[in-house]
Amino acid sequence: MPAQPALKDKHLVVGLSGGVACYKSAELVRELTRAGATVQVVMTEAATQFITPVTMQALSGRTVALSQWDSSQPNNMAHINLSRDADAIVVAPASADFIAKLAQGRADELLSLLCLARPSLTCPLLVAPAMNREMWAHPATQRNVAQVRADGATVLGPAAGDQACGEVGDGRMLEATELCDELIAFFQPKRLAGRTVLVTAGPTFEAIDPVRGITNHSSGKMGFAIARAAAEAGAKVTLVAGPVHLPTPRGVQRIDVQSAQQMLDVVLPLAGLHEVFVATAAVADWRPASITEHKIKKDGSGRPPALALVENPDILATVARLPEDQRPWCVGFAAESHDVVQHARAKLLRKGVPLIVGNIGPATFGRDDNTLVLVDAAGEQELPPGDKLDLARLLVAEIERRMSSLTLRSPEA
Repeated sequence: MPAQPALKDKHLVVGLSGGVACYKSAELVRELTRAGATVQVVMTEAATQFITPVTMQALSGRTVALSQWDSSQPNNMAHINLSRDADAIVVAPASADFIAKLAQGRADELLSLLCLARPSLTCPLLVAPAMNREMWAHPATQRNVAQVRADGATVLGPAAGDQACGEVGDGRMLEATELCDELIAFFQPKRLAGRTVLVTAGPTFEAIDPVRGITNHSSGKMGFAIARAAAEAGAKVTLVAGPVHLPTPRGVQRIDVQSAQQMLDVVLPLAGLHEVFVATAAVADWRPASITEHKIKKDGSGRPPALALVENPDILATVARLPEDQRPWCVGFAAESHDVVQHARAKLLRKGVPLIVGNIGPATFGRDDNTLVLVDAAGEQELPPGDKLDLARLLVAEIERRMSSLTLRSPEA
């Protein structure tokens, strides 16, 4: 089942102030519309020096608003009308000059006037700074950014890197895909606000020799989706990842490991610092008893070399057995080839955890979609088939519901 548009039914005003980063705004409008949003572009006069209103109109499908004196508005009040049905105003790029205007409450053209006149309770303001590194670091800019935040705006970025002037440093506007992800996250319910979540993802790799090893099928996509969904929900997330090639979700602290023992060594001291532990990693059950120093060569006999194996530590069970004051609320995963519910229930009892999430592994390895069933002491609940990120958000909602239920019951315990 294809993913539902993450910004479906959202109406966004995208404001462009003057700066070279306006070229990214064109791609941002495309990304937002692909995510299901309708977009109204507003440009300052300076922005039109970097990209044309014709381009932005073609991409948004709407006439670009340019002037507070636009007589096409029935009441001649574009600064009022444009924000009243908007779910948010996003200024990208936000130049140093425009941020100064916001901080001082100045309104000498349509975009700053629109930001000042917006109903702040229903139309939040987000700004994506874009400027030279020295301009960003200047005390005046930092004071203005602090004031804009204090006034309720959300500041997205900036990033560090190459700049149009040839210098390198902080001040780059986030990329269009990053800004779109930030907006999607902004609108997600903050179910886990203030919570801490530890996630394991991907396979482990158990070396046999310098070039070979034992591993499991796992792209890591489900675990990375859960880390992203938890961060979107307001949690502080730590992601312990086996060897995978996936970008780190924004706002997530990532620690890379290779083997099951390395994963345990990282997870164990972190477990007591987190309220929730979601073990999605496909940890190899066995590892070689010893690793040869050099690559094992075929000897022509047709017989493989003897390979002694030892069992790997059970990371989920180890965390679940921690003392109560150090034990997070644990969620395990069971990727099975058959009889998902039966095997997931056995794992639930064996590991001693409150929730196991089961799925048919071979049917979803490497894919962007999945089918999950939640198994706990009370029974089973099947989640609708869908995109892994959509399912991760549903799982986060389930975790929040169950933890809230425990919190409500705790005074009676």
